[in-house]
Amino acid sequence: MKNLIFILIFIFSSNFLFAKELEATFSFFASSGVTNIAKDKQNLYLATNDGFVHIFNLEKKEIISSIKIKNIKDFTNKEISAKIFSTDIIDDKILILSQGQSGGRDIFISKNGILENIISSDERLFIAYAKFLDNNKIVYALLSNQIFIYDLINKKILKSTQVSQSSFSHFVLSSDKKSIFVADESGIISELNTSNLEKIGQFKGQNVDRVFQVDFKANTLLACGQDRRASIYYKNQKKPYYKSIDFLVYAGALDDKAKKAAISLNEDNDVLVFDVDTKEELFILKGNNALITSILFLDENSLVVASDDKKVNIYNLKKD
Repeated sequence: MKNLIFILIFIFSSNFLFAKELEATFSFFASSGVTNIAKDKQNLYLATNDGFVHIFNLEKKEIISSIKIKNIKDFTNKEISAKIFSTDIIDDKILILSQGQSGGRDIFISKNGILENIISSDERLFIAYAKFLDNNKIVYALLSNQIFIYDLINKKILKSTQVSQSSFSHFVLSSDKKSIFVADESGIISELNTSNLEKIGQFKGQNVDRVFQVDFKANTLLACGQDRRASIYYKNQKKPYYKSIDFLVYAGALDDKAKKAAISLNEDNDVLVFDVDTKEELFILKGNNALITSILFLDENSLVVASDDKKVNIYNLKKD
């Protein structure tokens, strides 16, 4: 019996025995925990818990500018920072979804240093996530799992749909922005056509509980779940699968060719990088101080990892 217990402990502890541990090659600090990251050319746009969007230049390796959303008042009339839930960039416009007065949400667009309030918290919309669809339109989701296409020029809703009765978690757009993949508490990922918001596909069976985050690259979908599963689905009829870990998978990302996936791994806030095709565990990224919130591949061999801590880590997977 003792031998059996020893063997089981060894198997459990050696699941990632052959994955190489890596420390960050570079770290920098935001003003507070990071909630979302967007990238454009050589700049990272980091949304924070304390109302900032920091613009970090990858070549200069420094924060080159910051946008601050004004403080708000909570339900008790206390002044607090306006948490930024998501950010995005297209050309010279930066999209910012922030906490508004008394629990509402504000959507701003920053252009040439000027902030324009596109959707006001006075409308009492509980918007959870927002991204650019193109120069003239944005797509946003409510906590109730309704998706909206909004016209920035004419300031009106063009399309809307109720994805399901399950509460919303996250969405990701395809690189051509023709599809949006929506994750919710059901564990099912719905694919919608962004031109009309009609449902054109579903991905299910690998996650059995809420999916926290999704990513989609090169006909491959990554789903990060509350059920401690990181699931891989394909649009080309390849067989889906999931990897089980021993902690809730809060965050994840694919590289552009969907050759590698990175997922939050454990209570030590490590990140696991694995080969999507072979399922081989390649690297364990160390040195993150809090719950992982955002992972973004910069290229096939480097990625940025952010968390509820102000420290942001950049890793080089080819480091000797």
